[in-house]
Amino acid sequence: MKTEYDAFAATYDLEYGTFEEDLDFYVELAKEAEPPVLELATGTGRVSLRIAREGVPIVGIDTSAEMLAAARKRLGGEPALPLRLVEADMRDFELEEVKGRLELVIIPARAFLHLTTTADQIACLTNVRDHLREGGLLALNFFVPDVELIAAHRGRLGRVVTFQSRFAVPDSGNEIEVWGHRRYRVHDQFIEQRFVYHEWDAEGRLVRITRQGYTLCYIWPREFEHLLVRCGFEVEGLYGWFDKRPFDEKSPEQVWVARRG
Repeated sequence: MKTEYDAFAATYDLEYGTFEEDLDFYVELAKEAEPPVLELATGTGRVSLRIAREGVPIVGIDTSAEMLAAARKRLGGEPALPLRLVEADMRDFELEEVKGRLELVIIPARAFLHLTTTADQIACLTNVRDHLREGGLLALNFFVPDVELIAAHRGRLGRVVTFQSRFAVPDSGNEIEVWGHRRYRVHDQFIEQRFVYHEWDAEGRLVRITRQGYTLCYIWPREFEHLLVRCGFEVEGLYGWFDKRPFDEKSPEQVWVARRG
């Protein structure tokens, strides 16, 4: 399945793969659950591979064939790991062999925000509920909307291009600089993110420019609580970070655990 996320597969691990602060949270939940665990939007396998290395059988699904190809390449170096990768959409996947029997479904890395309509969000949560056993858990995380950031990136202000990151490409020794902008649309809670990748060789020559982008939907805490209840879940916990600190006005992240009712 060709998606807008295919373009990110080649550099995703270089740009984001070093983030590890969420791993212990998801690994501990996985170790406490009866296998298999299901991860939605598994991407290149950053979380699922870590869980599989703990000996926990896990299924990872993603819509992007290129992301899954990157995950399979990583898995090729550890073929004995209990990880199965499936190309599927989090809104309408159907895993008959585990439907109604799963004890844990996870959606790390703010992936739920890629669902940009209420209908898509409900479809995903309802499908997750159908795959969980009674009392099974859903765990996921996404950022807390920042009203000052939203105000600073509305309308024309949101189109101001700024430096995002810089990273090296191991195979070639080239360096990639990422520039981009984000624009918040308050009326529909969309975030339009656009990036330009400048790749430079060791002599400082510009060898490639690529452009990529995607749209997210930001979600407020009470809004998501309503979504969970509407889709048949009870809130087990809302934390402000992956160490399970209490959620308060200074929390940078919404870390949710919900139980199927």
